[in-house]
Amino acid sequence: MNIHEYQAKELLDKYGVANSSGGVASTPEEAEKIATSLAGKNLVVKAQVHAGGRGKGSFKNGFKGGVHLCKTPAEARDLASKMLGQTLVTHQTGADGRLVRKVLIAESVEIEKELYIAILIDRATSAPVVVASTEGGMDIEAVAEKTPEKIHHIAIDPLLGLQAYQSRKLAKLLGIPTTLLKPACALFENLYRLFIACDCSMVEVNPLVITKSGDIRALDAKFNFDDNALFRHPDILAYRDTAEEDPREVEASKSNLNYIGLDGNIACLVNGAGLAMATMDIIKHCGGEPANFLDVGGGANEQQVTEAFKILISDKKVKAILVNIFGGIMKCDIIAEGIVAAAKEVNLSVPLVVRLEGTNVQQGKDILANSGLPIVAANDLGDAAKKIVAEVRAA
Repeated sequence: MNIHEYQAKELLDKYGVANSSGGVASTPEEAEKIATSLAGKNLVVKAQVHAGGRGKGSFKNGFKGGVHLCKTPAEARDLASKMLGQTLVTHQTGADGRLVRKVLIAESVEIEKELYIAILIDRATSAPVVVASTEGGMDIEAVAEKTPEKIHHIAIDPLLGLQAYQSRKLAKLLGIPTTLLKPACALFENLYRLFIACDCSMVEVNPLVITKSGDIRALDAKFNFDDNALFRHPDILAYRDTAEEDPREVEASKSNLNYIGLDGNIACLVNGAGLAMATMDIIKHCGGEPANFLDVGGGANEQQVTEAFKILISDKKVKAILVNIFGGIMKCDIIAEGIVAAAKEVNLSVPLVVRLEGTNVQQGKDILANSGLPIVAANDLGDAAKKIVAEVRAA
C-alpha cells in the first residue's frame, strides 16, 4: 500500500522525525490559508499523487511541473488553482496521468547538502538493513549503477534494533558535521522506531537534507507497508487512497483476490502466485502478452471465480482468457463448476482456454465438456499457452 507525501509527513511528525512544517489543501482557498499560517517562510507547493517525477511532469492543461516554489499566500493560491482538479503526467504515471485532488503547502528550506537514507528488509537475511548515500535527491538505482561505492549498508540485528554506535557510524559515512551528530542520530533512531512500529517493509527518505541554517531534516519520504500486518494498523489503513489505484485492483481486493493489471491482451486466472508467474512466462514464450497477474488462492469459491471473471473482462484490451488450475486444496470439479457458472453469468464473449490438473481432474474436465460453452481444453501448461495464443491470433 502506498501513501501520499502529506500522510508520510504525519507519520514522521508522530515519531519525532524532523521534517518541514506545512499542511495539505483540497482547494485554492485552503492552500492560501495554510500559506498564511507559514508567514515569513519561503514555500513549496507540491501536487499529491502516487507517482514520482512530479517536478518534471506536466499537466494536461499545459501547466508545467507539479512542484513549485513561491513566497506569498497569493502565489500559493494561484499555483494550487492550476494543479487541483487537473491531470498530472510524469514518467511514472504513463500517458493517462493522475488527477490531482490535493496539494501540499510546506516550508521551503535552503539546502546545503542532500543525502539519502532508507530502511528496508534485506531478503538475504530477512532482517532490517539501512541503505545510505551521500548522493541524495537523485534516483538511487542510478547511483547504485554508476557509483556503487557511494552506497553504504548497515545490517541491523532485529533483536537489538538500531544501536547508538551504528547511528554514529551512519552519520560519519554521510559526512554529517559533528555539530549535527546528536540531532542526526535522533533522526535515525526515530526513523527506525517508526519502521518497526508501523510494520514497514521500506521507509525511504530522499532527500535527507542539511540546511544552510544548520538543521537536518527529512524533506521527502516514501513508505511501503507489510500488507499482512495492516490489520493491526487501522490508522495506516485509513490512509489508503483507492482513487490512486487501478479500479480493477481495488475490486479484486474486495474479494480477496491478488490482481495486478498489465499491458497485454491474454487474461490469466490461476491459483498460486508461483504458478501464475510461470503461466505468464510461458505465454510470453509462446509469443503472447499477459494482461494481468491474478492469483485466486488455494481455496477460491464460485463467487470469487465469478468476480475474477468480471474483473478480467472489464479490461477492454483482453482478447482471450487462460485458466490454469492445479487442484490440491481446491478440487478440479469444484473449480470447473465455478468456471461454468461464471462464464454464463458474465456472458463471456472472448475465447476461454482451461487447463486443469490435480484432484478430481477428470470430473472437472467432464463438467467443462458438458457445459455447452465453447471452452477449449488443454492437456498441459505448454498446450494451454499455445492454444490461447492461437485463439488471440485467430480473433
